[in-house]
Amino acid sequence: MEEVVIEIKDLCKKYKMYPSKKDRLLEIILPNYEKHDTFTAMEGFNLTLKKGEILGILGRNGAGKSTLLKMITGVVNPTSGSIKIKGKISSLLELGTAFNPELTGYENIYQHGQIMGLTPEEVKAKEQEIIDFADIGEHLSQPVKTYSSGMFARLAFACAINVDPDILIVDEVLSVGDMAFQLKCFKKFEQFKEQGKTILFVTHNVADVIRNCNRSIIISAGNKIFDGDVKTGVDKYKKMIVGIEEDAIPKDNLEIAQEDKEEEIPIDDAQVWKQSFMQNSDMLSYGNGKAEIIDYGIFDKKGNCQSAINNEEEYIVRMKVKFNEFIDEPIFALAVKDFKGLELGGCNTKAYKVLTGTYQKGDMVTVEFKQTFPLAPERYTLSFGCTKFNDSGDLEVFDRKYDALFVEIISYRDCLGVIDLKSEINVIRSSDS
Repeated sequence: MEEVVIEIKDLCKKYKMYPSKKDRLLEIILPNYEKHDTFTAMEGFNLTLKKGEILGILGRNGAGKSTLLKMITGVVNPTSGSIKIKGKISSLLELGTAFNPELTGYENIYQHGQIMGLTPEEVKAKEQEIIDFADIGEHLSQPVKTYSSGMFARLAFACAINVDPDILIVDEVLSVGDMAFQLKCFKKFEQFKEQGKTILFVTHNVADVIRNCNRSIIISAGNKIFDGDVKTGVDKYKKMIVGIEEDAIPKDNLEIAQEDKEEEIPIDDAQVWKQSFMQNSDMLSYGNGKAEIIDYGIFDKKGNCQSAINNEEEYIVRMKVKFNEFIDEPIFALAVKDFKGLELGGCNTKAYKVLTGTYQKGDMVTVEFKQTFPLAPERYTLSFGCTKFNDSGDLEVFDRKYDALFVEIISYRDCLGVIDLKSEINVIRSSDS
């Protein structure tokens, strides 16, 4: 059996909320005086994590992600429940919290090591590695309070990442410092993955979760609402952040769907583009129904359907949209993803400053995206969207078709990596002197 390194059972965290500082003080002094309300940040949370798992933790701001990580690292004590940890933890939560601003960077390396449970000899063995990683030069002998925010973050990150932990906890802090330092951070993270370390990874960037994790959970209002594979978790999270619940149609749109059922515009089978392509039976489709993406396809310049396309030629991707309500200036979008669900590229009418017009109920529109696909030979998926930012600034999703069509990219030459750079290479040999 795989070794369990984190076991959390019935975890609960509640905070007392006081109307004023006076009420807080009086409640401490007077035994029968109670003025606080209770905020439940987390309740009934269970999680088992095995050695080598890389867990992506998703959720809105305020969902309880950071609270969970702080309880795992011991920064915050749970109200009830249990947390069992096997192995040494290093956390990249609030970088530099163990630093004393009056001490030099060099002295803080040793203080941080002691807080992490390392002996002076163990810190000494890691000292040069930390110094080289931080790369802040002569500033290491100066008090930390004189550091710029960038230097502070570099040293704090170097201390936290170079203690050889069994479990690494990362909360939105991989991209600190300049570009060269960020590259170092990501390389170190990749080393941890290759070494089979257990990693808890919190980020709002779903691409990072897809790229790095082999398991995902979603936290909402302190509860775990999903625990499973990464692609399913990311798809569910995308629906959640635009206010679409799983397998649910908003009640106020049920009437729209029923009213339009008899008024649907019949489409001749010969004109249904998507029937000529390899469709994805597991396509993720959701939206509030105010507009519907009813057809889509890929065509060459002569108008022929193409499901296998050359990465050097231009094609036209079409989507047909039907409107069930009045909508002004909708956003039409196209995205290309790999089979892990990582979005490799995309475009939309808003980003390209294309005016899309005004539509009444029953109107139809065909949107064309003319482009090449400079990708390495492989199978990919195309996704389509029709959305709009409402008056409150929130994104309103009318319809999305994620991973709707499979497309095969072909090439007449070998490609390195995912993107074909389309390079023109010249080798110029110097003449003999």
